Amino acid sequence: MTQPADIAPRRITRRTVLRGAGVTMALPFLQSLPAFADTAAPPAFPKRFAVLFMGNGINEEQWSAEGSGDAMKLSKTLSVLEPLKHKINVIDGLRNEAAMGQGIHPAQTGSLLSGAHIQKGAIIHSGVSLDQMIANTVGQDTPQSSIVLACEEPMTGYHETNFSLAYSSHISWQTPDSPVPVEVYPSLAFDSLFENRGSLRNMSILDRVKERTEALSRQISSSDKTKLDEYLTSVREVEKRVDSMRKTKDQADDAARQHNRPAFTMQRPANGLPEDLRDHTRLMCDLIALAFQTDKTRVASLLLARDLSALYYPFLDVREGHHSASHNNNSDGYERISRFHLSQLAYLAAKLDSMPEGDGTVLDHSCLMFLSNMWIGRKHDNSRLPVVLAGGLGGTLPTGRSLNYLDAGAENRKMCSLYLSIMDRFGIKLEKFGDAETRLQKL
Repeated sequence: MTQPADIAPRRITRRTVLRGAGVTMALPFLQSLPAFADTAAPPAFPKRFAVLFMGNGINEEQWSAEGSGDAMKLSKTLSVLEPLKHKINVIDGLRNEAAMGQGIHPAQTGSLLSGAHIQKGAIIHSGVSLDQMIANTVGQDTPQSSIVLACEEPMTGYHETNFSLAYSSHISWQTPDSPVPVEVYPSLAFDSLFENRGSLRNMSILDRVKERTEALSRQISSSDKTKLDEYLTSVREVEKRVDSMRKTKDQADDAARQHNRPAFTMQRPANGLPEDLRDHTRLMCDLIALAFQTDKTRVASLLLARDLSALYYPFLDVREGHHSASHNNNSDGYERISRFHLSQLAYLAAKLDSMPEGDGTVLDHSCLMFLSNMWIGRKHDNSRLPVVLAGGLGGTLPTGRSLNYLDAGAENRKMCSLYLSIMDRFGIKLEKFGDAETRLQKL
């Protein structure tokens, strides 16, 4: 005789979800969960994609990689990836044909992830970007199809080339006529991820799932309980830092109302953004990691520094703003700027790599892409672009390599060929994307 439903053994899956007070949180992989699962079939871990962007190029004299595996040699800027070099691909020589010969800055940025031809004047037009192509496919399985973050406010108006500055401020496009709005405030990004509304903003998300967490703790092994505790501690640590920034933003909003203007139109830190850029970038990377770990989304983009960036770096002993410094991009100061932003990729990749998932890690099932819209800022040269990939996309993307396409011929060095290859690994099979009809060789 079957047991009544109210006393039947509780069954839980490998991807257990905690629910409570309007919030859902997917848990990381716990080894003991399959013993309770309805099926013994091996799990298919989700693939994730994120792109991190730094505008205005890098120091080309300090950006290079040679060899593969343990023998790979990384240049000064790329040295921040040394601990992860067996899980990265450094790609050189690719270019975005549609962004060449159209003018500087906005024209070099507006189609970076789509390869589309953009247009001048009041009506903006580009193409659906790589991240949103992926989000349109995998986003239906998560609460949010993607998150689009930035560490700097977008610009308005027009560049001297008569291209809208919207092209310089956005790399993620949901339609050819509409870039995805960026979120620059960590607190708002966090609230969106975890359904914080009204009075729920004053209640820890962990308190909202406390009852379910305690019940789960009694069902799993002691080693998994340790993993669960570490996971919840990391969530709480991010939540506490976000809460501190939320208070700062609330104060900025109050001050802005007194001046009858929106807070975002004010200068940092009066606008409520973190005064120290290091705090801002780290927390944005932590939010992406948390979003991936809790399966809130599987697609993210982060503008660390937009094109024509006005960010300053006193902690790097650089007096000029980002854009001005890029006009002397082969300087030691701009190399430090480039290395600082690439270190955010290293940080995010290492964080995902510390999250066990099956026989691998979350990074092993992800692809993180770092890129810029130029190679040499002082020349506004975008004839080749700096690209680094981290993660193996569930074993579909070999890693630990330096790949150079500079002498492969124009047809074999297209950024959009790389994009087609990445989309293939997400099950998105297109005959053409941007200017490419073939996949990137050797990838």
